[in-house]
Amino acid sequence: MRNWFVINTKPKKEFQVEKILQEANFVVYNPKYSQEGLIKPFFPGYQFVCFDFPAQYRLIRYTRGVKKVVGNSDGPIAIAEEVIHEIKAREIDGLIELNKYGEEPGVEDEIEVMEGPFKGLRGIFRKELTDNERVIILLNYISYQGKLIIEKKKLKKVIR
Repeated sequence: MRNWFVINTKPKKEFQVEKILQEANFVVYNPKYSQEGLIKPFFPGYQFVCFDFPAQYRLIRYTRGVKKVVGNSDGPIAIAEEVIHEIKAREIDGLIELNKYGEEPGVEDEIEVMEGPFKGLRGIFRKELTDNERVIILLNYISYQGKLIIEKKKLKKVIR
């Protein structure tokens, strides 16, 4: 019986493994997203393959670029098809749509931190740093004023 399984690929070999398995007529799902114009794997080093275990296990396991089929001492662990459907539901034009918090903030906009240990804090967007889309925000609380460098994707512009 065919089920979905997760395979672990060698570093930077996700697309190569996907192509080899597709050419061998396996159903492969390698979720992707776009960042700075480049298409990247959503789960680096991992992808989903539908195959018949144990009949086709060796074909998958010994495919060039595959490190292992994810599992435990009892063997590979099947993934529910609903998981695949849930991930595919986030796609737009074949790419995973990364969560965004509405309109992107600009300099002097009031922002709110939406993720991490500073979640809920508000401040003023001061400056964008190019390295990994980090930004400097000025936090204003009571009599304390401080600066914080944080990833831009963790911010939401406050709309009044």
